[in-house]
Amino acid sequence: MNLTEKDIFDLLDEKAGLYNSPDFINDDPIQIPHRFSLKQDIEIAGFLSASIAWGNRKSIVNDASKMIELMDNSPYDFVMNFTDSDLEKIPKKAIHRTFNHEDFIFFLKNFRRIYTQFESMEGVFLINENETNFYHSIERFRNHFISEKHRGQKHVSSPYKNSASKRLVMFLRWMVRKDKKGVDFGIWEKIDPKFLSVPLDVHTANISRKLGILTRTQNDWKAVEELDLVVRKYNAADPAIYDFALFGLGVSKEFE
Repeated sequence: MNLTEKDIFDLLDEKAGLYNSPDFINDDPIQIPHRFSLKQDIEIAGFLSASIAWGNRKSIVNDASKMIELMDNSPYDFVMNFTDSDLEKIPKKAIHRTFNHEDFIFFLKNFRRIYTQFESMEGVFLINENETNFYHSIERFRNHFISEKHRGQKHVSSPYKNSASKRLVMFLRWMVRKDKKGVDFGIWEKIDPKFLSVPLDVHTANISRKLGILTRTQNDWKAVEELDLVVRKYNAADPAIYDFALFGLGVSKEFE
């Protein structure tokens, strides 16, 4: 197949339109924050769901639902008002693969600390002048969020260590992207979607390589930035829209 770059992005635009749809929510972890309307509930449910988003999608959704139930289906109220006895009731077992009850409690305590300082998690992710993506923003958030050395910190990746930070980048897409399609929330008003990147996982990276829009072989932050440069040529205002397209091509197996 000899496609020009323009041909490729014509295809990606078509696929993005197809997969950026509420039908997409049914099997995706983003369905968990869609249960809520309060901004802080959406943020907490979204962050937790994104944080365990690896492996089988059905089990991700099931395990994220369990966390919501452990918070009495009111994430923000629970975060701000839990007691030691509430935490003791959390079953001492794995919640999702290597994310266990200790990690969950670590997240809850740090959510409370963040929300004591900020009205919204957006305040911890603001982009500074002269920044072009979330490279520094994610690291600043990480430094805010991780209050002490704890095994749970491994679930908050660091772009400074060249991680693609796929789960955090996906969470940011959910919170920042604005359109009327009903998938992403767009509830953060102070961050422009132009700073977003495509969340780079095995599937989006492999499809990008097969299409010839990514050459780097490692799935790391350098690959994220390489892909940024290409997708922003075709949609500078909303580069993360191509996550839907690359995901869709992966699911449809058109380029297997």
